[in-house]
Parts: sequence; C-alpha cells; structure tokens
Amino acid sequence: MSRQVMSRRRLLQVGGISVLGLGLPELLRAAAARPRASSERSCIFIVQYGGASHHDTWDLKPQAPEDIRGLYRPIATTVPGMQICEKMPRLARLAHHYSLIRSMTHNNGGHDGGMHICMTGHSNPAADTPYFGSVVAKLRPATRNIPSYVWLQNLAGDVQPRYLGGGFLGAAYSPLRVGTDLDNPAAPDFRFRGLDPAPEVAPDRMRRRLELLDRFQSNETSDTPLRRFQQRAFELVTGPEARRAFDLEQEPSTVRDRYGRHPIGQNLLLARRLIEAGVRLVSVTAWCGTPPGERFRNVQTWDMHGEGAGLGSIYGHTAFGLGWALPNLDQAVSALLEDLLVRGLLETTLVVMVGEFGRSPRITGAGRDHWPACYSAMLAGAGIRGGYVHGASDAHGAYVKDQPVSPENFGATLFHALGIAPETRLSPDGFTRPASVGQPIDSLFA
Repeated sequence: MSRQVMSRRRLLQVGGISVLGLGLPELLRAAAARPRASSERSCIFIVQYGGASHHDTWDLKPQAPEDIRGLYRPIATTVPGMQICEKMPRLARLAHHYSLIRSMTHNNGGHDGGMHICMTGHSNPAADTPYFGSVVAKLRPATRNIPSYVWLQNLAGDVQPRYLGGGFLGAAYSPLRVGTDLDNPAAPDFRFRGLDPAPEVAPDRMRRRLELLDRFQSNETSDTPLRRFQQRAFELVTGPEARRAFDLEQEPSTVRDRYGRHPIGQNLLLARRLIEAGVRLVSVTAWCGTPPGERFRNVQTWDMHGEGAGLGSIYGHTAFGLGWALPNLDQAVSALLEDLLVRGLLETTLVVMVGEFGRSPRITGAGRDHWPACYSAMLAGAGIRGGYVHGASDAHGAYVKDQPVSPENFGATLFHALGIAPETRLSPDGFTRPASVGQPIDSLFA
C-alpha cells in the first residue's frame, strides 16, 4: 500500500470536516440534497421549562375556590366561548389562529423525566430516545446549507443534557445550540460564534485544506458524499447566508422592540429568522429573563413554587412570577404568530408551546407544585385549526375530564402536522423504533 494512499485514508479517518478546522462535526451530514418544495414544513417548539400553570394561562377556573382559581381572571378572545388569562390580551386577539389542548396528561412529575417525555412523545422513553428535533432532522432534513435542528437558550441543571444530543440517532442529529444563561440574543453584546472556524484556521488556510483534500479524493467516486459535506461546511462557515440568519442586528429596532428585548422575545425573533433560512425545527426555551435589579438564578421561568422555595409569589413580578413572565410571553409569542402570518409562513410552520407538565390545583406557599395529571398546550400553523379547544379538565383543573391526550398522541400529532408518518421506522432494520406509536388527533386539523 503506497504512502499516498495511506495519507489519503488518514485524512478521511480524522474526518473531512474537522480537517478543515470547522466546529460542525456531523450536523450537515443530516441534510439531504434535494429541492425544497413550498409545502415542506418546519416547526418552532416553545418549551415552557419548569412547567407552566394551566390554571393561570389557558384553562382558568373562575368558579373554583379561591386557593384553586388563583388571582387572575379569564378574558374573552376572538373565538366565542374560548377564554384565556387576562395577562395575555395580545394572544386573546389571535385565538382564531391557534388551538388549545386542555387535556394533556402523563405520570411523571419530575423535571428530568417530565421533560424527556414532553420532548420525545413517549410515556416511558428509553434513555437514548431522541427528541422531536432529532427525528425531524433525520426524516425531514434541511434542504439549504444550514443546520436542520437548532436549540435556542439552554435548559438548566434539573434535567440531564439529553437535549444536546441526538439520542440513538447519533451526533449527526444533535441540535446546534445558541445561547446559554445570560449569554443569549437579548444581551446587548451577544454574537453567535458557533459558525466561527478555529482561531488558527483563517479562510485562506481552510481553502488550501479543501484543495488538498480534493487532490486525494478526486479519483474516488465513493468519497463524493463526503466531499459534498466538506464543501457545504466550508461554504457555511465562510459564506454570508447562515451568518446573516443568526444575526439579529439585521432586524430593525422596531421589530426587535415588538418582540420584546427579553430572552424569550429575542429568541423567538431569531427562531423566525432561522425558519426563513431553512432550519427545520427550532426549539426555544421559554425563559422570560430576569427583572432589572434581580439576581439571575436559572432559566426555569415556569417552575413557580412560590415563597416556600424562596421564589416569591407565583403572582409576583420576580423572575419566577406570572406578573413578570406572562406579559413577556404574551408580547413575544403574539409577535411571532403575527410575523409568521404576515410573511406567509404560518401555513407551513408549526408553532408548539407546552411545558413538561402543569401545576397543582391548590396554591400553597404562594405557589403551585408539579402536576403532570392534567395540563395544557397551544398549537398553531401547519394545518392546525384556529379557534379550537380539544379536551377538558375537571372543575378544579386537576384531572382530565374529556378526551385525554397522551404523550404518544401528542407526538403523533406533531409529526403528522410536519408531514411525517408517525409509524415511520427510525432504526436501520426498518422494523423497530417507530417515530411514534400514537395516533394523530384528527380534530385538531382544519
């Protein structure tokens, strides 16, 4: 075996992309080169990390006792008979564009277990069950030169970092993560550096490396796919398109103000830009930020245990109070929906907002505890009916009264909205590990 052949193989073994000095090891391998159709769908998945109170957002109980119904009152929406919390007036005006599920349910009240269920669509997921974004990246990859799956803002230490990987699908289907704690798009000096090459590898040096690889690979037809990914990685890092998509400075100040200069606002604006650029699924941690003058704790906005946990009242204006969180959420999510509508993207973009569970019916210590038995979700776009409410909770919002929605059926509904048959097999054998074992909720679709 010649020295030249050995050198060529060594170059391929260490990884064609890493040889170029790029920090995107396998992400682009997940994308297939095929023309994009206008009917292809994408998703913005808003994760209310911590578990949002359904009693105080989508499923108010004004006739319940005071320690269950809480402080806020329901208001009318644009849909007759559909009421939501008075702290979300902008979303109330958009109710004819989204559906609510008031009968979500599972059995795991822990942040880690609940989040794994929420983001996989399986009631008893294995440790390596991939998140929705990884499955979408596998089955409906990006068709432009941009990662298929992006996660905006981190999750905190109460959950294992499964969201950073691709589960049993492998690293090629991991998300590109943007923002951690205070280093997020709402920070005045924020700049996404994930597309930067290694400091010691200038563009000219990368180009020379690519040319060197060309010499080794030029006569090897079997290396053509690898060569294509190398070229795409080079173009991604050196070209302006992807960098522009991640750059919020491209947006007018008035637009950034409309979304809100808090983390959830700027992250959702960035999510819209990424969907426009061709990303297939963007998960957004719904962290509403820290009020001015308050010390940063973590990004679990919705884990509102109240004064007993040293977090202040669930109805207060701290980082763990609805008085702070709901106006920010209302501003940001309504701006997103309006933008998608105006830009003609809502027809092909599924918007999901849900937490890992809800909160307990009874308020204790000015807060509510974890409650997976019954909670709510919001869905819009990609064929989802507007102005529809699916399912119902009982008089105290404690348990499902009608039309329960399991994690499996919720997951199948999401896949169906994205044009993915839930029964699609993810394993190489073509028989085991379907994307979902649930059934889509047909009534949610127009």
